[in-house]
Amino acid sequence: MNDNDSRRSRIKSVWAAAWDRGEMDAFDELLTESYRRIGGAGNSQGRNEFKASITATRSAFPDLVTVIDEVVVEGDHAAIRWHSTGSHEHSFLGVPATKRQVAVSGATFARFENDRIVEEHVTWDPRALLTALGIIAVGQDR
Repeated sequence: MNDNDSRRSRIKSVWAAAWDRGEMDAFDELLTESYRRIGGAGNSQGRNEFKASITATRSAFPDLVTVIDEVVVEGDHAAIRWHSTGSHEHSFLGVPATKRQVAVSGATFARFENDRIVEEHVTWDPRALLTALGIIAVGQDR
């Protein structure tokens, strides 16, 4: 297996372990200790903060399933297109459970150093989640 295939395979297996089964320590095999995850608004998280955010998301959406639609790896860079679905069963970011089924999608762009990811930039539309939860109405600007 070449480096690109190996990286693609590791991304898929670690994401399934963490996002779908809640096995956060799987990220320790893929992300460096100095890992940074940078969101569209410029906010960033370290590895432990990222793992805690997934734990909180999985707590609010216990049936969460994240599907990797496509992974493109070229050299030290990877692009991951994904979508997630789940039912809002418990409070999330201060929003009481709505029992609604939600679906969100996005893309993550990763940079490897040696065999681990050191940095990711993630893009997704949080308004899609807020709309699905009934927090904002479709077409509403705020």
